[in-house]
Amino acid sequence: MTITRPLRLLFTTIDGGGNVAPVMGVVAQLTQRGHSVRVMSETANQAEAAATGARFAPWRRAPNRPIRARETDPADWAAPTPLHGIQDMFEKFLCGCALPYAQDVMDELRRERADLVINFDMLLGVMTGCEALSQRLALLSTMSSMFPFPDTPPFGFALLPARTAAESVAIAKANETLIAMYDAGLPALNAARLTLGLAPLAHTLDQLNAASVRWLGTARAFDFVPEPVPSYVRYVGPLIRDPLDAAPWVSPWSASDARPLVLVSFSTGFQNHAACLQRVIDACAGLPVRVLVTLGGSIWPHEVQPAENTVVVTSAPHTVVMREATIVVTHGGHGTVMTALMNRLPLLVIPHGRDQGDNSMRVTERGAGLSLPNTAKSEEFAAALLRLLKEPSFVEAARRLGDAVAAEVASSQIVEEIESLARCADARVWLTDRDAGPRA
Repeated sequence: MTITRPLRLLFTTIDGGGNVAPVMGVVAQLTQRGHSVRVMSETANQAEAAATGARFAPWRRAPNRPIRARETDPADWAAPTPLHGIQDMFEKFLCGCALPYAQDVMDELRRERADLVINFDMLLGVMTGCEALSQRLALLSTMSSMFPFPDTPPFGFALLPARTAAESVAIAKANETLIAMYDAGLPALNAARLTLGLAPLAHTLDQLNAASVRWLGTARAFDFVPEPVPSYVRYVGPLIRDPLDAAPWVSPWSASDARPLVLVSFSTGFQNHAACLQRVIDACAGLPVRVLVTLGGSIWPHEVQPAENTVVVTSAPHTVVMREATIVVTHGGHGTVMTALMNRLPLLVIPHGRDQGDNSMRVTERGAGLSLPNTAKSEEFAAALLRLLKEPSFVEAARRLGDAVAAEVASSQIVEEIESLARCADARVWLTDRDAGPRA
């Protein structure tokens, strides 16, 4: 009988809002399988990590939010456009803080070795530190790729796949623009590499080559998938999990209340969205529906005025509430969108930035919902909601897409892939054994 020793795994992440619960879901599965798992993150995530059975190590030099609260949330909403926010994040945070992230992870690895580091894919400094130590590294995304693929709509531009030559040109230019925006942080990243004795990079995204594989925690059926998919990119399905602090759900309505339930859930990160949220509430006030608004800690209760048919709560477990819902109104965060589709619910998506415009395009392209700008009036929101209530094509499309997403969740091998990569002596062989040729 062969006895396989438990693996030593280190997860590195930040408190980016919707990324935490999906990562912790994977951590929990690995600890349940007997592995020694550490989570290195912000102190705000310590309780959630501890609940999985993992050990916790805080960032010390790198930025570290002590609590998950609006007053400690980076104000990326203040950028002139979502793309400016992306550039600012890379230049000042992901590249600008690369050295402290690298030094922190190197200290932790020197204290206790790891068979594999699984890094939230935005943390370039962790990649740099692992490269400096020749540490086996994998990247785990909790949404569609932030990093561009040729001929594929890039992150942040809310583009559809090209159907014409002109659209192909537009996608190519958007990819070039995104790479240039990321390269604004290259001097800081190369300065960190120089400090650690590493050669400079030609482009910021060259740092991704330190990783053996990139796991994308989204559904192929939902994403605009690059063709061909690079051999080092692996779709593992959306990682659905309610946050630890989600309040228990007890419906405030009578069981005999037959009105459709509309769940309104915007970002857990502050995106200056109170006014938009109020217009959604006002839009629902004249409709024959029940409305549950979850504020997520980013908006304070006194900043919105509920209508007679509306209940406002700080939080609620989406995976439970959506079993009773008919429509989901959301900013378009990946986790909320995926949970809605898993429950075969049509969506009204109102993007405010980040990947939300991209997600809205994926929803509307498949016919599973509608999208409106966050500047839309209450009357426009009301008209869109009436369409979602009355036109069966949206429910049918949400069901088809949701079935496909659910099938990918059911067949996900993310835990088994982490285990096998951590035990494989040669990552190139590991990739070759799975789908295609080794990474170039």
